[in-house]
Amino acid sequence: MHKIDVTFDSQGLQIAGNLYLPDGGGKFPAVVVGHPGSGVKEQAAGLYAGKLAEHGYAALAFDAAYQGESEGLPRGLEDPAHRIEDLKAAVSHLTTRAEVDADRIGALGICASGGYVLNATATDHRIKAVATVSGVDIARQFRFGADGDQDPAVFQGMLDAAAAARTAEARGAGPQSFPLFPPTPEQGRELGGEHGFEGVEYYCTPRGEHPRSTKAMPWQSIDHLALFDAWAAVPLLGDRPLLSIVGRRAVTAWMAIEAFQRATGPKRLVWIEGASHVDLYDKPEYVDPAVKEIAGFYATNLAG
Repeated sequence: MHKIDVTFDSQGLQIAGNLYLPDGGGKFPAVVVGHPGSGVKEQAAGLYAGKLAEHGYAALAFDAAYQGESEGLPRGLEDPAHRIEDLKAAVSHLTTRAEVDADRIGALGICASGGYVLNATATDHRIKAVATVSGVDIARQFRFGADGDQDPAVFQGMLDAAAAARTAEARGAGPQSFPLFPPTPEQGRELGGEHGFEGVEYYCTPRGEHPRSTKAMPWQSIDHLALFDAWAAVPLLGDRPLLSIVGRRAVTAWMAIEAFQRATGPKRLVWIEGASHVDLYDKPEYVDPAVKEIAGFYATNLAG
């Protein structure tokens, strides 16, 4: 396996990606890999892409617009519509590559990208099969909390803050953002239980942190997320197959289950025993069995 740096356009913005290729020549089946919210291509997305290349797939991990090495202002913006376009643009890039069989392209979404890839696949018939790992609808997560039990007043308060931020920006205050993580993993546990602890531990400690992984989100992201429903388009997958990989201990599993239930075509839900949501980002004892399932899924459904 080897890796090359690539760039491609997504609605006028240059997107930075890493294309992982199996050694040897020929045209390979390919997979577009989307990163979690606030993540970058060098973290979980790159880990999965590299492992898929070892299984014989050309795998493209990339930074979403406004994030990582990709272009776009304000930095860290989470715009669901653009995230979906980024995935389609990545597919377009793969169709231009001499190393890729353009008739055998799949998509893989991790965490927030699990919702985005389902939307991209629903409306882009070039994607023949779709898989998710710890898949969530990031809009549902903000509206209802990771465990689905958040007081609705919390999100209403965020909409108030987003409106105030827009006013401040209009008056010249500059981009308005809010922190995504508390200062320490222990404070993360106090605010969000074990899921909160693991998020801080992964993104803000040597376990998984990366200098380009954003730790703040522009308030205008909340406006975009308020109107988004990642699962609404799932029935449009039609007869294209879906694989959903979920950690048995993941508090976010309710979202993946809801998406899975809405799919009307061939589908399979795989539980990774002992794994939490974030465990599936990087821990070998959970990532390796997940990759084995994903590689087998693509072997069947991107066979040509």
